[in-house]
Amino acid sequence: MRIIILFTILFLNSYVFAQQFTVSGTVSDAETGEVIIGVYISSHDGEYGSVTNVYGFYSLTLPKGKNIIEYSIIGHSTLRKEINLQNNININIELEESDTQIGEVTIFGEKADKNIKNIETGVSNLNPREIKIIPVIFGEQDILKTIQLLPGIKPSGEGGSGFHVRGGGADENLILLDEAPVYNASHLMGFFSVFNSDAVKNAKIYKGTAPAQYGGRLSSVLDIQMKDGNMKQFSASGGIGLISSRLTIESPIVKNKASFIISGRRTYADLFLVFAPREEQRNSTLYFYDLNAKVNYKINDNNRLFLSGYFGRDVFAFDDIMEMDWGNTTGTLRWNHIFNSKLFLNSTVIRSKYDYQLGFSFFDEDGGVIRLKSAIEDWNIKEDFQYYLNSKNLIRFGINSMYHKFLPGEVDASEVEEINDIKVQNKYAFENVAYISHEVSLLKNLKAVYGFRLSAFCVLGPGTVYEFNDREEPIDSVSYGNNDIIKTYKNLEPRISLNYIIDKQNAVKASYTKNTQYIHLLSNSTSSTPMDLWYPTTKIIKPGLANLYSVGYYRNFNDNMFETSTELYYKDLKDVIDYRNGANVMINEYLEAELLLGKGWSYGAEIYVKKQMGDITGWISYTWSKTERIFDEINNGLAFSARHDRTHDFSITGMYAFNKRLSFAATWVYYTGDAVTFPTGRYIVDGRIISLYTERNGYRLPEYHRMDFSVTYKNKKRKRWESDWNLSIYNVYAKKNAYQITFRQVSENSTQFEAVRLALFSIIPSISYNFRFN
Repeated sequence: MRIIILFTILFLNSYVFAQQFTVSGTVSDAETGEVIIGVYISSHDGEYGSVTNVYGFYSLTLPKGKNIIEYSIIGHSTLRKEINLQNNININIELEESDTQIGEVTIFGEKADKNIKNIETGVSNLNPREIKIIPVIFGEQDILKTIQLLPGIKPSGEGGSGFHVRGGGADENLILLDEAPVYNASHLMGFFSVFNSDAVKNAKIYKGTAPAQYGGRLSSVLDIQMKDGNMKQFSASGGIGLISSRLTIESPIVKNKASFIISGRRTYADLFLVFAPREEQRNSTLYFYDLNAKVNYKINDNNRLFLSGYFGRDVFAFDDIMEMDWGNTTGTLRWNHIFNSKLFLNSTVIRSKYDYQLGFSFFDEDGGVIRLKSAIEDWNIKEDFQYYLNSKNLIRFGINSMYHKFLPGEVDASEVEEINDIKVQNKYAFENVAYISHEVSLLKNLKAVYGFRLSAFCVLGPGTVYEFNDREEPIDSVSYGNNDIIKTYKNLEPRISLNYIIDKQNAVKASYTKNTQYIHLLSNSTSSTPMDLWYPTTKIIKPGLANLYSVGYYRNFNDNMFETSTELYYKDLKDVIDYRNGANVMINEYLEAELLLGKGWSYGAEIYVKKQMGDITGWISYTWSKTERIFDEINNGLAFSARHDRTHDFSITGMYAFNKRLSFAATWVYYTGDAVTFPTGRYIVDGRIISLYTERNGYRLPEYHRMDFSVTYKNKKRKRWESDWNLSIYNVYAKKNAYQITFRQVSENSTQFEAVRLALFSIIPSISYNFRFN
C-alpha cells in the first residue's frame, strides 16, 4: 500500500500547471527516412524536454502560446522551430546530417551532455558508424568486441565475442535483436559475432539498472535495433575482406511509405580448401552466413508495421568423419499505434530459436552417421505502452508472455544398427511478466525513474520429475501430463534510479535493481561453445537472483568535448549454478543431480574518459573489480574467485582523422589473467601419476595485453559512389598471450612436469574494401 501511495503522489507531481498543450510526432533522417533514436527535444529555455523512443516518437507538453522547440542530436544539424501553440498538434521532423565530420570518424547517436541529463547509470550507446574504423580481429567490424572496450565489460577469452558484465556469467546477458532474444551470439567458435553491422542502426547496453521492460537476466541487456530500410531512394553497401564479404540492399517500396532492407554476409574459407594438400582437407567444409531482412509499412501517421528476421548458421565438416552445424533464427512482427499525442503502443510477436547438430560417422563402417542434437525455441507476445503525462512525467507499462521449449539432448542413431537412439525428455515453461515504471522530474535538478516487474515462471509438463538421494541417485519420480503445472516461481523485481544534476557539467547518480533469471546456460568448458546447453529452472533448479547497487559521479569538460564518469557497484547473487566434480552435462536424463546452487558477489570501480569532438576522438576505460563464488560442496565451502575474475582491466581506444580522406585508429588492452585451477601436487597409484587439486581457481594465467591498429583511406567520392580501404593489424607487437596452460611430463618416465602455454594468435593483418552506392 505504501508503494501505491508513493506512486500516486509522484504521478500527480507537477500535474497541475497553467494551460498546456502537447506537440508530438516522429523524427527521421532527411536522407534515408530512418527514424532517429534518442533525439532530444526541448523548449528553448530548457525547462521542458523529451527524447524520441526507439521508433522515433516524441511527445512534449508546453505552455499555451509562442514556443521555440529545439531538436538536437550529435551527428545531425540542430533544428529550431517556432510555434504558436493553441491546441495539441502533430509535427514530424526530418533532420539533416551534420557537415561536421571528422574524416571517417563521426560521433553519432547522443546529445553531447546526455550523460549528465540522463537518469540511467551504467549505460552506453554504440552506433556502427561511430565504430567503423576501430580495429578488431580479422578486420570485421564487430559490436560485441567493441563493447568489450567499455568499463565493467570483460571478454570471455582471446578474440571471442562472449563477455562478462560486472562479475556476471556469459549467460547472464540478455541480447536482443529487434526485441528477439539471441541465444548464441557468435560464429566460428566465438571469433565473430552474429551481428552484421551493415544491418544495425543502434545498439545500447545496460550494465546497471535497466528499464522495467527489460528482464530475465542477472547482469546486462544489450538491445540492438536493425535498420528499417531507406524510405527515400535505392542504396547498396558492402565490403570484401580476407575472411568474408557482405552486401546490403535497401530501397523504398513506396517512397516515404514502405521500404525494405536485405543484408547478407558469408565467409569463404571453404572455397580455398580445394587447394589443400590432403584429400580429407579438400573434402572438408567451413563457413558461416548471416541474412538480415526487414520490411516496414507506414499505414498512416498513427500506425506502422514492421516485419524483421535474422537467419544465421555455421557449417563445419571434416571429410566424411564429422559434421557440425549450428545457428539462430529470429522473427519479429511489430505494430506501432499512436492513440493520441500522449499514448504510444508497440505490439510485438516474436519467435526465436537456437539449435545445433553434431554428427559422427567413424562408428559405422558403412558410413552411417550418429547425430547429437539440442535446441531452445521461444514464442513471445508483448504489449508495451508509453504514456507521456506531461514533460515531467512519463509512464511505461506493459505485459509479456513467453512460451519456452527446451530440447536438452538427443542422439539420433537411426543410420547405425548397433547403437540405439537416446533422447532426454523435453522441457517446457511459460514465463509471464507485467511491469510499470515512472520517470519523473521531482525537482528542477532531481530526476528519478522507479518501477517494478512482476514475473512468474511456470514449469510445465509433460515430463517426469525425479527425486535424488545424497549420492545423486534417483529414488522416486512423479509424471506430469501435457501443460500440467509442475512448479511456479514468482518474483517482484523493484528498481529505482536517481539523478541529481549539480550544474550543467556535474551530476551524481544512484540506482538499485533486483533481477531474476529463469533459464541457464550449462557448459563444461571455460569459454562458450556451440554445444553449450540452455536449461530451464525446474522443481529442483531454482531461478538465479541478483541485487545490484551502484552510484556514480559524472563530469563533463570543455563545453562537453570531454565526458568522464566514475561508478562504484556492488552485486550479490543467489542460487548461481556450478557443477559437481566429474559432472556430465551432455545427454543426461538426471542432469539436475549434477548441478550445485551457491552464492556469489562482485564489486568494483569503473572509470571512463571519452573525447567526443575534434580530430582526435576515443575513450579510456579502467575497471578494478573482485568476483567470488561460494558453494558448500566446492573448495571445502570456502569462497573462491570466479573464472572470469580479473582485478584490473584497462583499455585505450583512439581515432585520429588526419584529413577528410585518411584516418587512423588504435586500441590497447590490458587485464589481469583469468583465475584457473592448477594441480598442487601429484602422487603415484599403481604406476599411474594422479594430479592433486586443492584450491578452486587459486592460480592465475599470466597478464594479458595487446595493441591493434587500423588505417582507413577514403577514395575520391563520385556522384553516387563512395568507397574506402581499411587495413587492420591485430596484435601489432605479436604478444603470445596465454589462452590455456597445461602440464606435461618432461620425459616419458619422468615424474617431473613442465607447464605448456597455448597461445591462439600472434600478429594478424587484414585488409578490406568497403563501398556504398546511392
